Amino acid sequence: MEKYYLQIYRHVLSTGDDDAWIDLGSLEIHPEMAQLLAEYGILDIKEGHIRLRHAARLAKLQRLRRSLGVNLSGAAIILDLLERIEALQEEIDRLRRI
Repeated sequence: MEKYYLQIYRHVLSTGDDDAWIDLGSLEIHPEMAQLLAEYGILDIKEGHIRLRHAARLAKLQRLRRSLGVNLSGAAIILDLLERIEALQEEIDRLRRI
């Protein structure tokens, strides 16, 4: 029985480029895991590529699973909540500057 591990590599690309796509193969993620993450809404897969910002989401997901020991669906929920909190904090900071 083969074992597969989620391993994330940090790509150095412009963070302001929301349309940047990276090769899914460079992340060394099993195709079934990638498909499952796409079903959870964590990744957008298009012709074997994912968006640059989703590589950062994968890194967060991996840290959540490793440090908290939660399962994949739990990590997906936590990731979504963290992103919502970050968006709210950015909105608060923006309103304070006005």
